[in-house]
Amino acid sequence: MLDRAQTVVIGAGIVGVSAAYHLTELGVTDVLVLEQGPLFETGGSTSHAPGIIFQTNGSRTMCRIAQDSVALYDSLELDGERVWYGVGGLEVATTVERMQELRRRQGFARSYGIEGTELLSPAETADRSPLLDPSSILGAYWVPSDGAGKGVKIVEALARKAQAAGVGFEGGVTVTGFDIRAGRVHGVQTDRGSVACERVLLCAGIWGPTVGALAGVPIPLVAVQHQLVWTDPIPELVGVDGDTWARQPVVRHQDMSLYFRQREDHFGVGNYRHEPIVTPQAGIRAPGGSMQPSLMPFTPGDFDLCETEAARMFPALAGHMRPSDPARTLNGMFSFTPDAGSIVGESASVRGFWVCEAVWVTHAGGMARQAVEWMVEGSPGYDLAEADANRFYPFQTSAPYVLERGKQQYREVYDIIHPLQQPSKPRGLKLTPFYQRHQVLGAEFFQGAGWERPQWFAANRELVGGVTHEWARRSGWAARGWSPEVGAEHLATREAVALFDITPFAKFDVTGPDALAYLERVFANRIDRPVGSVVYTAALTRRGGIRLDLTVTRKDRNRFRVVTGGGSGHHDEAFLRSQIRDEERVRITVRTGSLFALGLWGPRAREVLSAVTDVDLSNEAFPYLTARYLSIGEVTPVWAQRISYAGELGWELYGQIAMGQRAWDVLWEAGREHGLIAAGGGAFDSLRLEKGYRLWAQDIDTEHDPLAAGLGFAVRWDKDFTGKAALEAIRDAGGPAQRLSCLTLDDDRAVVMGKEPLWHDGRVVSYVTSAAYGYSIGRGIVYGYLPAELAAEGTPIEVEYFGERLAATVTNDPLWDPKGERQKV
Repeated sequence: MLDRAQTVVIGAGIVGVSAAYHLTELGVTDVLVLEQGPLFETGGSTSHAPGIIFQTNGSRTMCRIAQDSVALYDSLELDGERVWYGVGGLEVATTVERMQELRRRQGFARSYGIEGTELLSPAETADRSPLLDPSSILGAYWVPSDGAGKGVKIVEALARKAQAAGVGFEGGVTVTGFDIRAGRVHGVQTDRGSVACERVLLCAGIWGPTVGALAGVPIPLVAVQHQLVWTDPIPELVGVDGDTWARQPVVRHQDMSLYFRQREDHFGVGNYRHEPIVTPQAGIRAPGGSMQPSLMPFTPGDFDLCETEAARMFPALAGHMRPSDPARTLNGMFSFTPDAGSIVGESASVRGFWVCEAVWVTHAGGMARQAVEWMVEGSPGYDLAEADANRFYPFQTSAPYVLERGKQQYREVYDIIHPLQQPSKPRGLKLTPFYQRHQVLGAEFFQGAGWERPQWFAANRELVGGVTHEWARRSGWAARGWSPEVGAEHLATREAVALFDITPFAKFDVTGPDALAYLERVFANRIDRPVGSVVYTAALTRRGGIRLDLTVTRKDRNRFRVVTGGGSGHHDEAFLRSQIRDEERVRITVRTGSLFALGLWGPRAREVLSAVTDVDLSNEAFPYLTARYLSIGEVTPVWAQRISYAGELGWELYGQIAMGQRAWDVLWEAGREHGLIAAGGGAFDSLRLEKGYRLWAQDIDTEHDPLAAGLGFAVRWDKDFTGKAALEAIRDAGGPAQRLSCLTLDDDRAVVMGKEPLWHDGRVVSYVTSAAYGYSIGRGIVYGYLPAELAAEGTPIEVEYFGERLAATVTNDPLWDPKGERQKV
């Protein structure tokens, strides 16, 4: 075995071998792949996976990665034999709700580039899958490019290509530790000696947590068993000539958490319907036994319901789903994470330690490509925020949390998930100091980054005015996770004043002699401004994409307060720390859990705050985008930043969390005569959309630059910053090919939810990034990146919502207070 390599890949399943192959495609060949099991049927999930791929996904990133994986697999052969069969995929519906969901899924496919999809009648479905009883379904969704692949043979085909380029593979090698010095990996320790290296890529699948722990890197996943039965031969399939490995479409019956695939003269029946069976890390066997390590004994009782339903839908399978050969019935392990996303990227705590975990066959080829692009080129081609290994807060990597959430993700693997659906447990993990006050006001709590956050307050029902407003009569899909109080709170903020609990905002203090130089290099806007200045800015990738956006406030010569979204807080912290150079004297201190934060926003905000502080709050003394200390009654000091995500006059107020409840009570009492209400996250989102404020991971991401996103005002061309050269190239070439555009729905009662296809002149031209109802303007609002030639006021666009096309029109933004006068009074 080699004793050194530039890159060591741990795991020779489909993810690890795909990564090795893609490294060679990028010109990196000094690579060693280590595998504890035999090459290439390693005993991991790849070895028993059914190989089915359904590409459609509500995530744009994951949908495209699945398409990339299919394209890669389809390009391969092994000893002259194909390894991928594009037989098509059917997702069937047995309920009206599922049929509606299939319309939504077809919308995802159109948004994200899957071609040729159709919604089929029962008879049309049976034409494609001849053993299916058409009377058992209401219809189906057809994707012609879905199919099935031979997982182990795909691995071997990729390995041969990688080997031909110089990659080394070693089987039967167990990793026992890592050489980590000064926070960086320098080598891998194994039971066959040590390997010096510059970087490691962990692709160990279900063993990820165990191997990651050897480096002190948490990998928050659990191995959950699902059932797969390979039936006895089916008479209707026996005696067929030719390549019969896969001829019929793969089928998903998601209403019963089942899937089906034909293989030669029999069927595979997969079952997720049973309660999750978790195998702890210590219970996963080492390779070399009579049963593959990722397999567990079949639990026949869990298959009873599945067998009955499978026979109803595929009558030919009846009596053939209890094969005598025990090798044809299995409980196989797959990885499940707390949020169902993959885990990809470089560890924030151990530099050079990269991860590509919780990736199934569907996404393996494409995700491995993104991981190695990130590793070699500095950023991936796609935005990987939802898969970023550093997105998890510490509590989200704790064993009880990972177990509870992993089990729930298993239960919901085929469920219809509303975009606003909230987790049932664990709850109550993080409470702001205002939680009891929120309860008294009848808060409906949503969870974000572990925090219990009010979405709306029942106490504001009286503000709705019965059902006299058209927007108060929402129904169906759009009414879930919503209440008329959202609109009432929105209007009350615009007309009077509201108090928002923004404590979950992530808050950092950046200090040190080199803090200014560091921030100037990392961010595109000018940070070197007078003490008390508030700056909105973005950090860019080398390609000019938006890595994150936030505000930076200068508190002193070498002290800055950084505020970003709670959901992205740990991700942003990891990035900020990664940008500190070895010689730089910069310190980042997390203040999120020690400071309360309140947003006091609305035309009467000055009156309310003036009643409880002695500080001059006039526009002349305390102008927009400035900050200073003040007191709120006895609560002192309070750091006040004059900025408003609602697009109204107001302040963000930060103080010691122990005095938060007192601050709320003082403001609440002072605000009574001014019509102060408590407002929640629903109004927060609709207010920001009326004002045209972009939301990270929806409207802005690493695939879009500030010019395309309409954020050119936050770029200072007369300074150096990461990504400047790429941004200059875009500017000098005439600007971006796409521009984030605001649209309003022509029907003033219509509302959509996001991710829907945008049509123009009979073709899909983009997708919805953000959507909400604009209660102040009286119309539904939609944002999306349109080709530059269509991003002009008055351009007609159609928004496809559950198969229906809604007329919309491009308009200039912001829709509310376009000159920004209300914030500056």
